[in-house]
Amino acid sequence: SYTATLPWTFFAAALTVSARSMLTSGGMVSKIYFPRIIVPLSSVFANLADFLVGFVIMIGMLIFYRVTPTLNMLWLPAFLLLATITALGVGLWFSALLVMYRDINYLLPFLTTIWMYLSPVVYASSTIPEQYRILYSLNPMVGVIEGFRWALLGTQQSISPSMIAISSGIALLIFITGLFFFRRMERIFADMI
Repeated sequence: SYTATLPWTFFAAALTVSARSMLTSGGMVSKIYFPRIIVPLSSVFANLADFLVGFVIMIGMLIFYRVTPTLNMLWLPAFLLLATITALGVGLWFSALLVMYRDINYLLPFLTTIWMYLSPVVYASSTIPEQYRILYSLNPMVGVIEGFRWALLGTQQSISPSMIAISSGIALLIFITGLFFFRRMERIFADMI
């Protein structure tokens, strides 16, 4: 459904652009000193404009299909923040790795596609057997996508708080470790680009 595709598209685009940001800004990075974190950060936030356009289209679709909005929609900024943190965290890891190992650039579309199939974009997480749901929640995009579905469509079943907590924890872990790794590698960027 479009409620799952919209956050996934934002995440995948933000991840791809931020991962390649240090290479595409190589000339500026090697000639001017500035906080390097700005490069992947601005790449992620630039994709928010595309998300907002898609969100306006989704609101139009919800109105057209007469989907009654609920108070659950107030949770959307939290789920968008979770997607942004995840994209930025993974983007920080890959942007630093791509400076050192440029061949990873060719793996990125493949890894993003695999991640999409491991996320509930084309299926609901309710199709996953109960005994595997905690493991499945280790994917931070599970909480984001299911959260968007719950907030926008007002599905009868409530969203699992443990799924959101696990997804949020993993997203924060990815972001914090990505930030530390990026900061550690930042000193050699100008030499390697």
